[in-house]
Amino acid sequence: MLHGYGSTILDGAWLTLSLALTSMALAISLGLLGAALRLSPMRWLALLGEGYATLIRGIPDLVLILLIFYGGQDLVNRVAPLLGYDHYIDINPFVAGVFTMGFIFGAYLSETFRGAFMAIPRGQAEAGAAYGMSGVQVFVRILVPQMIRLAIPGFTNNWLVLTKATALISVVGLQDMMFKAKNAADATREPFTFFLAVAALYLLLTSVSLLALRLLERRYSVGARLADI
Repeated sequence: MLHGYGSTILDGAWLTLSLALTSMALAISLGLLGAALRLSPMRWLALLGEGYATLIRGIPDLVLILLIFYGGQDLVNRVAPLLGYDHYIDINPFVAGVFTMGFIFGAYLSETFRGAFMAIPRGQAEAGAAYGMSGVQVFVRILVPQMIRLAIPGFTNNWLVLTKATALISVVGLQDMMFKAKNAADATREPFTFFLAVAALYLLLTSVSLLALRLLERRYSVGARLADI
Protein backbone atom coordinates (compact mmCIF):
# COMPACT_ATOMS: atom_id res chain seq x y z
CA MET A 1 0.00 0.00 0.00
CA LEU A 2 2.82 2.43 0.87
CA HIS A 3 5.14 1.03 -1.84
CA GLY A 4 7.90 0.18 0.61
CA TYR A 5 7.98 3.63 2.22
CA GLY A 6 6.19 2.52 5.42
CA SER A 7 9.36 1.99 7.48
CA THR A 8 10.78 5.30 6.27
CA ILE A 9 7.68 7.18 7.36
CA LEU A 10 7.71 5.40 10.73
CA ASP A 11 11.32 6.53 11.21
CA GLY A 12 10.11 10.04 10.49
CA ALA A 13 7.30 9.57 13.01
CA TRP A 14 9.83 8.70 15.72
CA LEU A 15 11.79 11.83 14.87
CA THR A 16 8.56 13.86 15.05
CA LEU A 17 7.78 12.47 18.50
CA SER A 18 11.34 13.16 19.69
CA LEU A 19 11.08 16.73 18.40
CA ALA A 20 7.73 17.25 20.13
CA LEU A 21 8.88 15.86 23.49
CA THR A 22 12.18 17.75 23.53
CA SER A 23 10.51 20.98 22.43
CA MET A 24 7.86 20.65 25.12
CA ALA A 25 10.51 20.13 27.80
CA LEU A 26 12.12 23.42 26.73
CA ALA A 27 8.70 25.10 26.46
CA ILE A 28 7.81 24.08 30.03
CA SER A 29 11.04 25.64 31.33
CA LEU A 30 10.48 28.86 29.38
CA GLY A 31 6.80 28.87 30.31
CA LEU A 32 7.58 28.69 34.02
CA LEU A 33 10.20 31.40 33.64
CA GLY A 34 7.79 33.56 31.66
CA ALA A 35 5.03 33.08 34.25
CA ALA A 36 7.44 33.98 37.06
CA LEU A 37 8.45 37.15 35.21
CA ARG A 38 4.85 38.17 34.53
CA LEU A 39 3.91 37.64 38.19
CA SER A 40 6.98 39.46 39.49
CA PRO A 41 6.35 42.54 41.64
CA MET A 42 9.23 44.21 39.81
CA ARG A 43 7.67 46.14 36.96
CA TRP A 44 10.54 45.76 34.49
CA LEU A 45 10.53 41.98 34.92
CA ALA A 46 6.76 41.85 34.48
CA LEU A 47 7.05 43.95 31.31
CA LEU A 48 9.77 41.65 30.01
CA GLY A 49 7.55 38.61 30.53
CA GLU A 50 4.55 40.33 28.96
CA GLY A 51 6.63 41.42 26.00
CA TYR A 52 7.83 37.86 25.37
CA ALA A 53 4.31 36.42 25.53
CA THR A 54 2.72 39.17 23.43
CA LEU A 55 5.39 39.22 20.73
CA ILE A 56 5.60 35.47 20.18
CA ARG A 57 1.83 34.87 20.32
CA GLY A 58 1.27 37.65 17.80
CA ILE A 59 3.51 36.27 15.02
CA PRO A 60 2.61 33.17 12.92
CA ASP A 61 4.59 30.06 13.84
CA LEU A 62 5.89 29.52 10.30
CA VAL A 63 7.26 33.08 10.14
CA LEU A 64 9.04 32.58 13.48
CA ILE A 65 10.47 29.25 12.32
CA LEU A 66 11.94 30.83 9.20
CA LEU A 67 13.20 33.88 11.09
CA ILE A 68 14.87 31.87 13.86
CA PHE A 69 16.34 29.20 11.56
CA TYR A 70 17.71 31.42 8.79
CA GLY A 71 18.23 34.54 10.90
CA GLY A 72 19.86 32.55 13.69
CA GLN A 73 22.16 30.77 11.28
CA ASP A 74 23.17 34.07 9.69
CA LEU A 75 23.83 35.61 13.11
CA VAL A 76 25.95 32.66 14.24
CA ASN A 77 28.08 32.83 11.08
CA ARG A 78 28.57 36.56 11.51
CA VAL A 79 29.65 36.22 15.15
CA ALA A 80 31.85 33.12 14.70
CA PRO A 81 34.67 34.92 12.76
CA LEU A 82 34.83 37.52 15.52
CA LEU A 83 35.61 34.67 17.91
CA GLY A 84 38.31 33.22 15.68
CA TYR A 85 36.23 30.52 13.94
CA ASP A 86 36.34 30.96 10.16
CA HIS A 87 34.41 27.89 8.99
CA TYR A 88 30.75 28.02 7.98
CA ILE A 89 28.40 26.73 10.69
CA ASP A 90 25.39 24.78 9.48
CA ILE A 91 22.77 24.58 12.24
CA ASN A 92 21.21 21.14 12.64
CA PRO A 93 17.49 21.28 11.66
CA PHE A 94 16.51 19.18 14.70
CA VAL A 95 18.31 21.52 17.11
CA ALA A 96 16.84 24.53 15.34
CA GLY A 97 13.39 22.93 15.49
CA VAL A 98 13.64 22.21 19.21
CA PHE A 99 14.71 25.74 20.08
CA THR A 100 12.14 27.30 17.76
CA MET A 101 9.16 25.24 18.93
CA GLY A 102 10.25 25.47 22.55
CA PHE A 103 10.62 29.24 22.29
CA ILE A 104 7.21 29.64 20.63
CA PHE A 105 5.24 27.41 22.95
CA GLY A 106 7.05 28.67 26.02
CA ALA A 107 5.14 31.92 25.44
CA TYR A 108 1.81 30.08 25.30
CA LEU A 109 2.60 28.04 28.38
CA SER A 110 3.60 31.16 30.30
CA GLU A 111 -0.03 32.27 30.02
CA THR A 112 -1.27 28.82 31.07
CA PHE A 113 1.01 28.69 34.12
CA ARG A 114 0.36 32.31 35.07
CA GLY A 115 -3.39 31.72 35.08
CA ALA A 116 -2.98 28.53 37.12
CA PHE A 117 -0.86 30.26 39.79
CA MET A 118 -3.30 33.17 39.97
CA ALA A 119 -6.21 30.78 40.50
CA ILE A 120 -4.69 29.46 43.75
CA PRO A 121 -6.10 31.35 46.76
CA ARG A 122 -3.38 33.51 48.28
CA GLY A 123 -4.42 32.41 51.75
CA GLN A 124 -3.01 28.93 51.13
CA ALA A 125 0.53 30.26 50.75
CA GLU A 126 0.02 32.45 53.82
CA ALA A 127 -1.23 29.44 55.78
CA GLY A 128 1.86 27.46 54.77
CA ALA A 129 4.11 30.29 55.93
CA ALA A 130 2.20 30.52 59.20
CA TYR A 131 2.68 26.79 59.67
CA GLY A 132 6.44 27.34 59.57
CA MET A 133 7.24 26.40 55.96
CA SER A 134 9.94 28.24 54.07
CA GLY A 135 9.18 30.00 50.83
CA VAL A 136 10.61 27.08 48.84
CA GLN A 137 8.56 24.55 50.81
CA VAL A 138 5.38 26.55 50.25
CA PHE A 139 6.12 26.70 46.54
CA VAL A 140 6.97 22.99 46.15
CA ARG A 141 4.43 21.46 48.55
CA ILE A 142 1.44 23.77 48.20
CA LEU A 143 1.59 25.88 45.05
CA VAL A 144 3.13 23.55 42.44
CA PRO A 145 0.78 20.55 42.95
CA GLN A 146 -2.26 22.81 42.66
CA MET A 147 -0.77 24.68 39.72
CA ILE A 148 -0.24 21.39 37.86
CA ARG A 149 -3.86 20.37 38.41
CA LEU A 150 -5.16 23.72 37.20
CA ALA A 151 -2.74 23.93 34.26
CA ILE A 152 -3.30 20.46 32.81
CA PRO A 153 -6.29 21.42 30.57
CA GLY A 154 -4.37 24.33 29.04
CA PHE A 155 -1.18 22.27 28.86
CA THR A 156 -3.07 19.52 27.03
CA ASN A 157 -4.25 21.95 24.39
CA ASN A 158 -0.73 23.36 23.93
CA TRP A 159 0.78 19.89 23.66
CA LEU A 160 -1.70 18.87 20.96
CA VAL A 161 -1.07 22.06 19.00
CA LEU A 162 2.71 21.70 19.35
CA THR A 163 2.57 18.09 18.18
CA LYS A 164 0.75 19.09 15.01
CA ALA A 165 2.92 22.18 14.50
CA THR A 166 6.05 20.03 14.28
CA ALA A 167 5.05 19.40 10.66
CA LEU A 168 6.11 22.99 9.93
CA ILE A 169 9.75 22.19 10.75
CA SER A 170 9.95 20.11 7.56
CA VAL A 171 10.27 23.41 5.63
CA VAL A 172 13.81 23.84 7.00
CA GLY A 173 14.89 20.33 6.00
CA LEU A 174 14.13 18.23 9.08
CA GLN A 175 13.41 14.71 7.85
CA ASP A 176 10.33 14.11 9.97
CA MET A 177 7.38 12.05 8.79
CA MET A 178 5.92 15.00 6.87
CA PHE A 179 9.19 15.50 4.99
CA LYS A 180 9.48 11.81 4.17
CA ALA A 181 5.83 11.54 3.18
CA LYS A 182 6.29 14.40 0.74
CA ASN A 183 9.35 12.73 -0.79
CA ALA A 184 7.43 9.46 -1.11
CA ALA A 185 4.45 11.27 -2.64
CA ASP A 186 6.71 12.99 -5.17
CA ALA A 187 8.39 9.70 -6.09
CA THR A 188 5.17 7.70 -6.51
CA ARG A 189 2.83 10.53 -7.54
CA GLU A 190 0.35 9.34 -4.92
CA PRO A 191 0.16 12.28 -2.50
CA PHE A 192 -3.23 11.33 -1.08
CA THR A 193 -1.98 7.92 0.07
CA PHE A 194 1.05 9.20 1.96
CA PHE A 195 -0.49 12.35 3.41
CA LEU A 196 -3.45 10.28 4.60
CA ALA A 197 -1.00 7.91 6.32
CA VAL A 198 0.70 10.87 8.01
CA ALA A 199 -2.68 12.26 9.08
CA ALA A 200 -3.50 8.89 10.65
CA LEU A 201 -0.18 8.85 12.54
CA TYR A 202 -0.73 12.37 13.86
CA LEU A 203 -4.25 11.39 14.93
CA LEU A 204 -2.90 8.31 16.72
CA LEU A 205 -0.23 10.36 18.49
CA THR A 206 -2.63 13.08 19.63
CA SER A 207 -5.28 10.55 20.71
CA VAL A 208 -2.82 8.60 22.88
CA SER A 209 -1.53 11.88 24.31
CA LEU A 210 -5.04 13.06 25.10
CA LEU A 211 -5.84 9.81 26.91
CA ALA A 212 -2.62 9.96 28.96
CA LEU A 213 -3.15 13.60 29.94
CA ARG A 214 -6.75 12.95 30.94
CA LEU A 215 -5.57 10.17 33.23
CA LEU A 216 -2.98 12.56 34.67
CA GLU A 217 -5.64 15.22 35.21
CA ARG A 218 -7.85 12.68 36.97
CA ARG A 219 -4.91 11.68 39.18
CA TYR A 220 -4.22 15.27 40.25
CA SER A 221 -7.93 16.01 40.76
CA VAL A 222 -8.47 13.28 43.35
CA GLY A 223 -7.87 15.59 46.31
CA ALA A 224 -10.09 18.32 44.87
CA ARG A 225 -12.96 15.89 44.31
CA LEU A 226 -12.67 14.55 47.85
CA ALA A 227 -12.68 18.09 49.20
CA ASP A 228 -15.88 18.82 47.29
CA ILE A 229 -17.51 15.77 48.85
